[in-house]
Amino acid sequence: MNISTLDRRKFLRGSGIALALPWLESFSSVAQAAKQTANRKRLACFYLPDGVPMPLEKDPSFKDWSWFPHGKGKDFTFTKCMETLQPLRDDLTVFSGLSHPAVRKVHGHRNADQFLTGADTGAMDDPYQNSISLDQVFASQVGKHTRQDSLVMSTDGGTGSPRGAHTMSYNAQGRPIPAEHKPKRIFDMLFVKSGPDAERRLALSKSALDDLMEDANLLNRSLSKHDQETLADYLQSVRDTERKVEKAKTWLNIPMPNVESDLLKLDVTAEDPRNFLRTMYELIYLAFKTDTTRTATYQLGRENGVGVSDYLSRAVGYRAAHTLSHDTKQPDGYKNFGIYCRFINEELGRFASRLKDTPELGGGGNMLDNTAILFGSASSAFHLSRNYPMMLMGAKNMGFKHGQYLKYGQGNDNHQATSGISSDSGWRGEMDYTELPLSNLYLTMLHKLGVEAESFGGSTETLSEV
Repeated sequence: MNISTLDRRKFLRGSGIALALPWLESFSSVAQAAKQTANRKRLACFYLPDGVPMPLEKDPSFKDWSWFPHGKGKDFTFTKCMETLQPLRDDLTVFSGLSHPAVRKVHGHRNADQFLTGADTGAMDDPYQNSISLDQVFASQVGKHTRQDSLVMSTDGGTGSPRGAHTMSYNAQGRPIPAEHKPKRIFDMLFVKSGPDAERRLALSKSALDDLMEDANLLNRSLSKHDQETLADYLQSVRDTERKVEKAKTWLNIPMPNVESDLLKLDVTAEDPRNFLRTMYELIYLAFKTDTTRTATYQLGRENGVGVSDYLSRAVGYRAAHTLSHDTKQPDGYKNFGIYCRFINEELGRFASRLKDTPELGGGGNMLDNTAILFGSASSAFHLSRNYPMMLMGAKNMGFKHGQYLKYGQGNDNHQATSGISSDSGWRGEMDYTELPLSNLYLTMLHKLGVEAESFGGSTETLSEV
């Protein structure tokens, strides 16, 4: 193997299988490495359906189980709902008082479609038209540098239906981009199957790495000690992920029940949804680490409790995630909802910490420093399309300011106008307070990601505090 012919687009090759290599310093000069790292910016966007717990101040659950932190600016405190993110406090910003103006009077269950677009998708009987999503604007600029323009994922897969999206990503014509939900297929996207019997070998559950080790051993002789360690760590990461993918199959293959079925009778263990979620995050991590793509979206679930995604709450012992948002007035209702959101935050934090613990190959800090992670929902207290729960993590090398809780708008500083709602009538109420367009944040993000855009989603202004 001639090391002078290698670059980051080369592969380890086995019998009918090829695995993309991570970036290795031996492939190029120090100057080239520094230039590549400086230009490497990544974006990952995550969507949580059904809103978050937002009890009133007078509710005993307010202190511990409100999703929004207590305080503001640099002086804020996470609740039990959010405290698993404490180790990442200096790497994140929480936002309130942001929403998409066009849909503030539309039920939250109808608005996942426009979360990354800001488009006026309207209510059920209105004409439907979407626009390009934030991730695809970024992907159109950076996709030329990677093998995959973007990675589009969701727990339920496909596109769903208008106002019932299973995907966060929309192309330049506003058409939904189908999301992949099977970890095995996503895993195989990291491989190039060029041999006639490659599918058969993988189908027999033989490790995809076994046929690559001879090539890896040959390559090792030409690598620096640092690169040998990098390659060994990468191969172990791929093998670990491969094992997780196999485990995740069990949960995904469970048939969907009919409407009359008792969800409690489904043969789903608590371990399966947690493992599935971790596997999806791990696949994004691997895609970023190999520079297979620099753009990823993952919709954790569809709004309105439709689809297998509603079972994610079984990881912490609850029947269905959507039900938790309806039962907040029941004994321990907010606590139960908060425990589920704590689980979601814990796994998000695990993913971000994985990036933070991984040095950026070629220098330039860690992977989190070059990755902007957006997390949020177009639904807040009981499916209200206002005061979106939003969080931005990472990307310090792009100039983002973190370690803060930013409150925008006027008249709802303590969230009392959008808290304590426990019926569908809340979303119809008039607003006697103001909020800023969420697309102001998106335009800010695009600029820091290196995209020269004058507007996005109807916004022409940015957020200077970010």
